[in-house]
Amino acid sequence: MTNLEKYDSAFTETFGIERGQLAGLKYQDIEAWDSVGHMSLTAALEEAFDIMMETDDIIDLSSYEAGMKILAEKYNVEF
Repeated sequence: MTNLEKYDSAFTETFGIERGQLAGLKYQDIEAWDSVGHMSLTAALEEAFDIMMETDDIIDLSSYEAGMKILAEKYNVEF
């Protein structure tokens, strides 16, 4: 599984959405991405990439695209 597939799976499995809904997805755009969903997503990403995200990065993870940027720049995840 590629890193992009892992990343997408974290979102689709956490929020119960289709892959086609990911582009442009932002925090609270869907009911499932509330504060509890946000922590579930964080846990899924940490497990998928074997990382421990810093608090500031968790807060900054405000969209699908922002998460990719954070993982690439701070955690050396290549997409």
